[in-house]
Amino acid sequence: MLQVGLREANMHFSKYLKMVREGQEVVVTERGTPVAIIKPLIKEESPEDRIKSLEEQGVLRKAVKGKLPLCKPITITGKPISETVMEGREDGF
Repeated sequence: MLQVGLREANMHFSKYLKMVREGQEVVVTERGTPVAIIKPLIKEESPEDRIKSLEEQGVLRKAVKGKLPLCKPITITGKPISETVMEGREDGF
């Protein structure tokens, strides 16, 4: 891991960026104290590739359409809730 002073890194940034592109990590120091690390990004899998990988590991399963029954709507009888709320407000609650 290469250490470089802040001023040097600022003056020759493209040089150090090239080194990072080649896989090297650069520690930027200010008065001898490390303040930053410049390192290459790890190329991440696309979401589709990640999902496929998790499926292969058995962590995920694709959903199967039509397997789960749909819930029937619930019918509520009685007066509307808004009316009950208004009555409560009138009673001082």
